[in-house]
Amino acid sequence: MIVIDPRSAVPPFEQLRSQFIDAVSSGEIAGGEKLPTVRRLAEELGLAPGTVARAYKELEASGIIETRGRNGTFVLPQGDGVARRAQQAAADFAATIRALRLDPGAGSRPGDP
Repeated sequence: MIVIDPRSAVPPFEQLRSQFIDAVSSGEIAGGEKLPTVRRLAEELGLAPGTVARAYKELEASGIIETRGRNGTFVLPQGDGVARRAQQAAADFAATIRALRLDPGAGSRPGDP
């Protein structure tokens, strides 16, 4: 269950985004599950629709959810988007290490023992 703390220093859209990711990771919200509309969730949580829309947009950009036009917004199967992003980040990191000609087993700078 998502709860927004209006007294928190964390912006409401970020509270929603992070709690949603936690709920998906824990299985509380399952892959394939249809999400409430932006307006309905905003009303339930006492938020502005733009706040919920921003959280949904960021979740979609992260590969956690997808919008299927008039059919609604759905949670992607568990871990798909997150796993792809993690694999891409690891590949990018490895490519950067190779490009810098760093030895992964050596010190933090080229030429360090």
